[in-house]
Amino acid sequence: MLNEPLLQLDLPGVRKIKSGKVREVFDLGDRLLFVATDRISAFDCIMPNGIPRKGEVLTQISYFWFAQTAGFQPNHLLSGPGDALPTELWSSSAKLARRYMVVKKAQPLAIECVVRGYLAGSGWKEYLERQTVCGIKLPAGLPESAELPEPLFTPATKAESGHDENIPFADAAKLVGSDIAEQARAASMKIYKFAREYARQRGIIIADTKFEFGIFDGKLVLIDELLTPDSSRFWPAGLYKPGRSQPSFDKQFVRDYLETLDWNKTPPAPMLPPEIVAKTQAKYLEAYERLTGKKL
Repeated sequence: MLNEPLLQLDLPGVRKIKSGKVREVFDLGDRLLFVATDRISAFDCIMPNGIPRKGEVLTQISYFWFAQTAGFQPNHLLSGPGDALPTELWSSSAKLARRYMVVKKAQPLAIECVVRGYLAGSGWKEYLERQTVCGIKLPAGLPESAELPEPLFTPATKAESGHDENIPFADAAKLVGSDIAEQARAASMKIYKFAREYARQRGIIIADTKFEFGIFDGKLVLIDELLTPDSSRFWPAGLYKPGRSQPSFDKQFVRDYLETLDWNKTPPAPMLPPEIVAKTQAKYLEAYERLTGKKL
């Protein structure tokens, strides 16, 4: 029997300042509270039912990676996974358990920092048409899911709804300043290469990922979530085979199911059947267990 998913969250006496596809953000004065719900989206639509414990997985994987990378990349964390809740949140402790972070109030950059190590998704579609990924020329004859000769940094604009738009590095530099753009690119590549090697040893290929950075006290810090199945494309290394799409640790079961329906991919989204919910939950939990060596 699956636990009931947490789909909506309001906290008594605490102001909510943002509600995203998955995350709720609350104002704690000089700090922010991030809470990952169990909502799941596909094709830019939020499903009416969620994936129980998904928010716990996202938060705990992020905590894990923030700890792994803190030695070379400052981040926004003020709390650790075992730290006590601020007193004003004690009454909501059962709802928040394992799915919250208390973080610094950083000013987010106006770009997404995407690193691609393999030829997949929109990158593969563009390569078929123009032999490029985000305008970057690649060698001819690469198969789908091929490992790229070198990881690519492909920044994007942030869309409040719909898809983010890939932009050249020069445009990213105009948006955030050339110095910050250079810092964000260098940090993104360093984190990705470190995480990719770590994950490979644990049976996961990180095909691509999206980082968020912000400015705090005049310095670049890593914010939001980090290297989760929602922000990254995780593939089981033992099943990897170039020349086709790969099985993955994320929303694959949800997307595959939705593709079988007579649904136009606009709201309202259909309910997910129990077997799709259960399979998706199992994949999220497996990703956590493989990466951390622990059960959640």
